[in-house]
Amino acid sequence: MRSAMRWGPGAALLSVPLVVALAGPWLAGEPDPRGVPYGSGTLLGTDFVGRDVGEQVLLGGRTVVVVALAATVLAYLAGTPLGVLAAMTGRRWLDELLMRPLDLLLAIPSLLLLILLAATAPPGALPLVVIVAVINLPEVARISRAAALEIAARPAMEAMRLQGESRWRRAAGYVGRSMLRTLLADLGVRVVGALYLVATASFLGVGVPPDASDWAVMVDRNRTGMFLQPWAVLVPALLVVTLSVGLNLLFDGVRRHREEAA
Repeated sequence: MRSAMRWGPGAALLSVPLVVALAGPWLAGEPDPRGVPYGSGTLLGTDFVGRDVGEQVLLGGRTVVVVALAATVLAYLAGTPLGVLAAMTGRRWLDELLMRPLDLLLAIPSLLLLILLAATAPPGALPLVVIVAVINLPEVARISRAAALEIAARPAMEAMRLQGESRWRRAAGYVGRSMLRTLLADLGVRVVGALYLVATASFLGVGVPPDASDWAVMVDRNRTGMFLQPWAVLVPALLVVTLSVGLNLLFDGVRRHREEAA
């Protein structure tokens, strides 16, 4: 009961934008003929080129959500093994070789790095996934390395080594499982950060066409007519904010539940 109360608000907030984003393209149906820009002929009116705002909202969330989740998964798949390897290598030079290039990436502001990488990459969702994953990679690797260093210094690791356990079994079997709580606590922040980067990229026109059905693009392209047709800006903006807040609340509730269970 108590855990449900912790997860409830986050899950409730998260369910709305997720349902709209994932089921929206099937619910949108065939596109309606374009009307007058910033008109009021439909439930939520029309956007800057006369398209139905409600239809664009249903079509515009999948890219933001899928790209952010895919980029987060890719960052963890690359960064976690890298951090564990750096922590368990036992060789200072190899640790430096693995971590120092990532420190250079950390020194560059994420928005600037996003623009620089996007300028050299072809447009599309897949390059955007890789770009956002690369931006998140240094922080994921650093957090994984810090967590693995503490775990690798425990007496249990020495006992496993004396018992003849392989390095792979110690790293994946013990260190990996012991890091789950730390990685779970970081996951909520990381997904929200990826969501911010994807929405920022779409808002700036990086990786997506200027008239794409995308929540962030809708906010950018319709903000000049906000006082004529506010729903074209407010609805996608509220969905992005609700998605971010819901993710944070949900992962915070999961983290607290795991701490109490431990």
